Amino acid sequence: MKKTLRTVLFALLTLLCASAWGQASGVQKKYKVKKKDTIYGIAHKYDLTIDELLNANPEMKAEGYSLKAGDYVLIPYPTTAKGAKGSAGYSSAKSATQGALQGKHLSVGVLLPLHNNDGDGRRMTEYYRGLLMACDSLRAEGLSVDIHAWNVNIDSDITQFMPSLAGARCDVVFGPLYSKQVRGLAEFCKARDIKMVIPFSISGDDVSLYTQIFQVYQTDNRLYNSAIESFLKTFPKAHPVFVDCNDKTSKKGSFTFSLRMRLESNNIKYGITNVSSSDDAFARQFSATEPNVVILNSARSPELTQVLNKLAILKATHPELRLTLFGYTEWLMYQQLDEAKFHQFDTYIPSTFYYNPLDKRTAALCQSYERWFHTPMQQALPRFAITGYDQGQFFLRGIARYGKAFKGTREQNRYHALQSPLAFKQISTAGMQNDYFQLIHFLPNGNIEALSY
Repeated sequence: MKKTLRTVLFALLTLLCASAWGQASGVQKKYKVKKKDTIYGIAHKYDLTIDELLNANPEMKAEGYSLKAGDYVLIPYPTTAKGAKGSAGYSSAKSATQGALQGKHLSVGVLLPLHNNDGDGRRMTEYYRGLLMACDSLRAEGLSVDIHAWNVNIDSDITQFMPSLAGARCDVVFGPLYSKQVRGLAEFCKARDIKMVIPFSISGDDVSLYTQIFQVYQTDNRLYNSAIESFLKTFPKAHPVFVDCNDKTSKKGSFTFSLRMRLESNNIKYGITNVSSSDDAFARQFSATEPNVVILNSARSPELTQVLNKLAILKATHPELRLTLFGYTEWLMYQQLDEAKFHQFDTYIPSTFYYNPLDKRTAALCQSYERWFHTPMQQALPRFAITGYDQGQFFLRGIARYGKAFKGTREQNRYHALQSPLAFKQISTAGMQNDYFQLIHFLPNGNIEALSY
């Protein structure tokens, strides 16, 4: 299955029209809102940024505002040049990459399971759609992109796609999904000096063998090491308390064991208790003078709920205690259920991503995705379409700017990710491994911040 970006986007997009009226007043026209219109869709239709549309219609900025069919919206003239914004609905006219993108051309290959037969195919189709949206955004900034896609199933022989892939003369290839297909594609990319992005988890260590590879996924051990280092930097004078959750299915014991070993090597004392302990026995493991940081040995929701209830009782009977939770990426799946208590207990969650539906750019992209494809994004974490969008923006901007010298380091990054930031470090003299890590902090005042390490 091979498609050019022009063909795919023609099938997906029916946007962009213009009119001229009332130029002296700075307003083109009054637009009557239709049933399925969105703020982003209207802005995109008239080559506006969301801020330009909101500034012309201040009532939209009011808390709780909802666009309704039959409303009239003022359409101003764009204050930025046509095409100066991307599909995410934010202005990039003054982007540091603007000059680097204008007039450049990239050829992109995608070798992933792109079908509707199973979960892998549906997830990768959504990822691919996000990548297409990134390409459309970059085209609006002057970057010419050809994209060539092949449906590579789990039982496909990766070498059968090589003749067509060679003809595409790609600058970068995204894929594969399956570990057994990595070596064949890596050899092909090595022979032609093509950058190869492996976007999801694989087994094996090919990133240490091929200079062309960018490995996005980080192993559990790598994440655990980053989490331990961030713990020690964030809580140098705290009193850690480990809570045994009696979860026989948990695989978090290796993390808690390694953290305890590091604490002991730094002569930091800690408490150990059990979620089934009496309230008095539980309370005795906490310090009345130092901040307490609570670490569970389970990431499951039932065990988390038990501990949250236990901490609520503890805080009610000992209000003087200072309590903080240090959790796991899986807890982000429970945010809708537990967010109030995450804030109450000043929770830190280690993660390589964070999906924030309240972020304006994220919300705009989600609305645009639904408008393009007539379906919402899958309820998964991370969102696969946003992952594809972020990776497309990151790699295509970087390659357009730096060419073969692009390494994906923090210093070379000119893109602010919506969900999945990236920062790569070289493995010896071979490929590049994503090293980005952050703590998502639920502050007691109700705010959320991402602390990058």
